[in-house]
Amino acid sequence: MSTYRITFLPDNKTVDVDTDNLGEAHDGENGSVLHLADIHHIDIDHACGGVNACSTCHIIIRSDESGFEPAEEEEEDMLDNAPGLTLTSRLACQAVANGSCDVIIEIPAWNRNKVKEVH
Repeated sequence: MSTYRITFLPDNKTVDVDTDNLGEAHDGENGSVLHLADIHHIDIDHACGGVNACSTCHIIIRSDESGFEPAEEEEEDMLDNAPGLTLTSRLACQAVANGSCDVIIEIPAWNRNKVKEVH
């Protein structure tokens, strides 16, 4: 069993993550930042449904990057289209923490979807 904490900025919301009890992801890779945000009702815009086909779920890692699995080439290629790119930018749908340490990510202002669809 691996547990760690992830903090979502700018809301400064920290959640405990048990990697053995995540459940199946609806959007993004299992265990990805997008998956965890969805579980904990934290909004990250993701136009493509979390399948690495756009860059709308761009986030910035504000903690040690070693807490995440490395980005694959397809993610890096897609990140080239993201506004406000930094050296620690990732796609929330692809960024999976490895559980080795607590992590902090920032959701840039343009990726905070405040509009909700009513079903």
